Amino acid sequence: MHKRGKTFLIVFALGTLATGAWAGQARGMCPAPVLAMTYNIRLDTPADGENAWTNRRDFLTGQIELLRPALLGMQEVLPNQRGDLQAALKGYSFVGGGRDDGKLAGEASPLAIDDRVFRIRSSGTFWLSPTPLVPSRGWDAALPRIATWAHLSRKSDDTRMLAINTHWDHVGNEARIESGRQLARWIAANRGRDEAVILLGDLNTGADDPAVAGMVDTAGLLSTASEQEARGSGGAPPSTFNGYDAVPQPGRVIDHIFVSRAVGVLRGMVLALHRNGRVASDHFPVAALLRLPAGDREVPCAARQAQCACKAPSPAELRK
Repeated sequence: MHKRGKTFLIVFALGTLATGAWAGQARGMCPAPVLAMTYNIRLDTPADGENAWTNRRDFLTGQIELLRPALLGMQEVLPNQRGDLQAALKGYSFVGGGRDDGKLAGEASPLAIDDRVFRIRSSGTFWLSPTPLVPSRGWDAALPRIATWAHLSRKSDDTRMLAINTHWDHVGNEARIESGRQLARWIAANRGRDEAVILLGDLNTGADDPAVAGMVDTAGLLSTASEQEARGSGGAPPSTFNGYDAVPQPGRVIDHIFVSRAVGVLRGMVLALHRNGRVASDHFPVAALLRLPAGDREVPCAARQAQCACKAPSPAELRK
């Protein structure tokens, strides 16, 4: 019982922080922080038995509705699951095609974007392979892998952002290395001058893997988990792959949120959510509360936060 209460306290704390931030914006304070989340929802397969999609769908969509991320990247989304998500999550626009044809066929890694917060300027999908513009399987990957992207502008102040969601191969080491290199090159070629970058995804490996570390270093990104650990915020998070076990276990974080260096990381956590000992997916979602700067390449994060007093609200401020 104690563990269950603790689990839902995490959700409440994150939710109240986001709510307080919206209230702060209404009072003319800093622009509201952005809640980003990545979630491998596990594909719909009869092989999962009691954990089949129909038995966990409402719990999973309920989590998303409760947290209401402004930016959500999902993986392993089959066409019928996408339909269920779109029906349940009102006020979101979904972008990104399936890996089999770039449209609806096969697993997708879509971005769900809160229409209240962002305007979509352009979006698309490409394959992690030497032929990124056509459906393809790259290098030693076991399966075709894709990345979904969207150029966004925040409606409140026109802050620009490039959001990317991806799912790397679970078998091919060369494929993961080359996927990281490809994404770093793609970001360099497609990022606008004043765009912040948020990269979400299930990379099937940890942040210390050379494939990930090389991408992060080349693209000038930071791990939101590493930033939180550096501040002494509770130690290393649990493994994000849970295998349908509700009890968080020590292990590798393979689901990640990376941001460009001028983005402020206010909170970052693995959300070990369960209901009566059951989880909604074989992965826990990962969330980060972020402060988007104006002119990401021009204004250092600390300076931007000082100008705007952009810090997480205190408990007293949240109660106002």
